[in-house]
Amino acid sequence: MIPSRVEETLPELAPFVHAVQARRPGDGTWCEAWTVRDVLIHQAGNAEELARVLQAFLDGAPVETRGFDREAPYRRISDSDLWSAFLDRCERLSETAAAAAQDLSPDTEVRWTGRTVKAPFFAEHMREELILHRWDLTGDDRTAVRCLTEPRMTEHSVVSVGAPLLARGRAGLDLGPEGRVEGRLRTPGADDVVVSADADGGSIRLAPAEGPAAIESDAAVRVLLLWGRRPADPSRWHSDAGPEALRRVRALLGGY
Repeated sequence: MIPSRVEETLPELAPFVHAVQARRPGDGTWCEAWTVRDVLIHQAGNAEELARVLQAFLDGAPVETRGFDREAPYRRISDSDLWSAFLDRCERLSETAAAAAQDLSPDTEVRWTGRTVKAPFFAEHMREELILHRWDLTGDDRTAVRCLTEPRMTEHSVVSVGAPLLARGRAGLDLGPEGRVEGRLRTPGADDVVVSADADGGSIRLAPAEGPAAIESDAAVRVLLLWGRRPADPSRWHSDAGPEALRRVRALLGGY
C-alpha cells in the first residue's frame, strides 16, 4: 500500500511497483545488463540520493552528489529488504520534496551532479526515472507509451538532464580536433531536439523544426533514444540521413 501523500508526489510509483511485482528479481529487462533486481537497486539509490541532497540543502548544509557507488549497500541485502528499502526511500523523497515545495521558491537553485537545478527537479527527476525504468521492465506497453509521450518527458530529458545524457556517447566517439556530430530528432508537431558534439563538448537543445532531420519518430521513441534505449519496433523511427551520419548520431545518444 502506497501512502496517498507519496502517490501525490510520485504518481508514477504505483505503475512501476506493479511492473516489478509482476516479475522475478532475476528476470531480464530492456536495459541490457540489468535484471529486475538491478533496476530496483538503481531506483532505491536514486530516491535516496535525491532526498539526501535536497534535505541537506533545506538544512542549510549542502552536500555534493555521490556517484553510482551509492547503490553498493543495496546489492548486499535480500530481495525483501531491498523492496522495503526502495519504498522507504521513495516515501522519504516525497516528504522532502513536499517540504521543499513549502519552504523554497520554485526558482531556488540547488547543486546536483556538478551543476545547479531548480528545486522541483528532485521530484520531477524521480518521476522520469520511474517512467523510463518501468519501460525497461515492460517494453512498449500502453502505459509506457502514454507516459513517455507526455511533453514534460522530452522537456525534462533535454533541459534538465540533457548534457549528462550526451556525455557517455560523446566519450565513445573519436571526434578529433576537427570532428563534429550534429543531428535533429524530430517529432511531428513539436520542436526538434538538436544534439551536437565536438572536441570541446556536447550540447542539446529544443529548436523549431527546420531542414532535414537525422531521425523522425513519435514522441515516446524520441525520449527512449535520448536515454540510449531502442523501441521494440524499429519501424517507429525513420531516417534518410545515411548510415554513417545515423551511426554517429545514435552513438552520441549513449544515455546512462
